[in-house]
Amino acid sequence: MKVITLLVGICFLWSGFQVAQGQTSAADTLANTITLEECVQYALNHQTDIRQSQIDRQITDGQIKSKLADWYPQLNLNYSLQHYLQLPVLILPDFTNPNGPRREVRTGVQNSSTAALNLNQTLFNRDVLLANRTSHDIMRQASQNITSTKIDVTVGVSKAFYDLLLTRQQQDVLAVQIERLERNLKDAVNQFNSGIVDKTDYKRATIALNNAKAQLRQAQEQSKAKEAFLKFQMGYPAGRPLTVQFDASQLEADARLDTTQSVVLANRIEFQLLQTQRNLLLAEVDYNKWGLLPTVSAFLNYNLVYQNQEFGKIYSRSFPNSLFGVTLGYPIYQGGKRRQNIKIAELQLERSNWDVVGLKNSITTEYTQALAQYRGNWEVYLALKENVELAREVYDIIQLQYKSGVKTYLDVIITQTDLRASELNYTNALYQVISSKLDVEKALGLITF
Repeated sequence: MKVITLLVGICFLWSGFQVAQGQTSAADTLANTITLEECVQYALNHQTDIRQSQIDRQITDGQIKSKLADWYPQLNLNYSLQHYLQLPVLILPDFTNPNGPRREVRTGVQNSSTAALNLNQTLFNRDVLLANRTSHDIMRQASQNITSTKIDVTVGVSKAFYDLLLTRQQQDVLAVQIERLERNLKDAVNQFNSGIVDKTDYKRATIALNNAKAQLRQAQEQSKAKEAFLKFQMGYPAGRPLTVQFDASQLEADARLDTTQSVVLANRIEFQLLQTQRNLLLAEVDYNKWGLLPTVSAFLNYNLVYQNQEFGKIYSRSFPNSLFGVTLGYPIYQGGKRRQNIKIAELQLERSNWDVVGLKNSITTEYTQALAQYRGNWEVYLALKENVELAREVYDIIQLQYKSGVKTYLDVIITQTDLRASELNYTNALYQVISSKLDVEKALGLITF
C-alpha cells in the first residue's frame, strides 16, 4: 500500500511539472500568425535591452538597500587566539633609589584568547542621510530607463514589422505581375504561331517574365532578412517560424496622423530623466554642504578574554570586560576640500539647466524634422496611390489595343513596367509614411508606458 501511494505521489508531481513546463513554453511561444500588438508585447517581455534594464533596476534596488542598511545596528564578532613566544617586558623604576638601576619584569601570560562582540548604531552620518534622501529618485531613474528602452523597442519593432509586411506585399505585387506576364507570353506565342506577329514579341515577353521572376526571388530573399531583423528586434528565437498578420486595408488608416499637435516637453521620457537627474544633483549639493556636520554613533562592546600559562587550560578561566559609549567625528580642516566639492556640485547643477535647454531645442528640431518628413512622405504616397490607378487603367487599355492589333507589344511591356514600378513604389511610400509617423509620435512623447 505504501508503494502504491508513493507511485501515485510521484506521478502527481511529474504531471504538475509537465503542466508547469507547458505553461512556461506557452508563455514564450507565439502563434504561427501574429499581429503587431503581439510582436510588441513579446518584445517587451523578451527583448535583451529591456531584460538588461530590468536587471539594472534590481541591481539599483539592491544597492540602495545596501546603503540604507547602515542605519540599522551593526553587530560584529571578532575572535583571536595567540601564544607569546616571548612575553613583553615592562621596565619599572626603583622608587626608593631613583638613580639606581631599572628593573625588567616580564608581564602577561603565554596564552590568551579573546571573543569580542561589538554593537554599533549610527546616529548621524551624511552618507546614509544622502542614501535615504535620494533612494526614491534613484529608483525612479531606473524605472525611467526601462521606459525609455521600451519606447525605443516599440518603435524599432513596429518599423521592422511594417517593413516586413510591405515587403511581402511587394511579393504579392510581383506574383500578380508574373501571372500577367505569363498570360501575355502565351498570347504572344499564339499570335506568333498564327503569323500575326514576329518572334520578337514573345521573346520580349520572355525577357520581361524572367526579369519579374528574378525580382520576385530578390524580394523573397529580402523578406527573409527583414524577418530575421524583426526577430532580432523582438528577442524572438531565430529558429522558430514567424508569420505576420495584418489587414492591408488598415494600413492607410494607420498611416494617418493629426499634424496639428504640439510638443509637450514633459511628455518626453528624456526630459523626465533630466528632472530626476537634477533632483539627484540638488541632493549632491546639500550632501557637500553637510561636510561640516559631525558623524555620531553609539557603541557597546563586550569582550570575553581567556588567559592561561598552559595552552591546554586556556579556556578554563575567563576575564570578561564590557563598555559602551558614543563616538563623534568632526572635520576641522580639510584644505578647502569641502568648499571645492560644493562648487563642483553647484556647477554640475548649473550645467544640468543647460542640458534641459539643449534637450528642448533638440526635441523641437526632432519634431520639426519628423513632421516635415511625414508631410513630404504623405504627399508622395498620395501621388503614387493615384499613379497606381492610372497605370492599371493604362495597362488595361493598351492590353486590349494590343490584342486588337492597334498597339505593339513594346507598348504593352512599357505599360507593364510602369504598373509594376507604380505598385512597388506605392508600397515603399506607404512604409515611409508609417515609419515617419512613428518618428513623429516618438517626438511628441505619445508612445508611453
